[in-house]
Amino acid sequence: MKCTSCKAGKLIPSFLEPQFRCHTCNHCGGNWILIEDYIAWKERHPEFEFNADNIESIDSEDTSKALLCPVTGGIMSKFRISKDSPHRLDYSPRVGGVWLDKGEWELLVAEGLAGSLNAILTEQWQHKVKLDSARDAMAALYRNKFGDVDYEKAVQIRDWLDAHEHKDELRRFIMSPQS
Repeated sequence: MKCTSCKAGKLIPSFLEPQFRCHTCNHCGGNWILIEDYIAWKERHPEFEFNADNIESIDSEDTSKALLCPVTGGIMSKFRISKDSPHRLDYSPRVGGVWLDKGEWELLVAEGLAGSLNAILTEQWQHKVKLDSARDAMAALYRNKFGDVDYEKAVQIRDWLDAHEHKDELRRFIMSPQS
């Protein structure tokens, strides 16, 4: 197979972890894995722990352009790994294949997400990433508008109110016009 990313290399059979098969580009270092291989590997090695200690530095790349599946030639979908990372995994649902740019596997290990690769590709995960990103954006908007001190005070009041046993009555009291 030709590399989907650099188009110059060939995908050579290799391993991401012991006994975890993949195909690695001999030119750009990207990896093509099948989710079925990933799940089978996880099931065979439930005791395996991903160790980020041996990763000295992460030099991961991320392809921003649309990539074509090396098997079908169809356009792959992009999936965000988390709200805090700009990296996106390229996924081909027709074959269940994932393209990892060079260093992305190490990034997943370092972020504690390598054991959740199949979950990242779900609608629920992507919904949570979008929701978390929206919450962070709203928090930044209000923090900018109110200033740090007033924003933190408002958060404390909101948290106190949400935990209070009479929160509904307190909200009505706060919102009612003063007599």
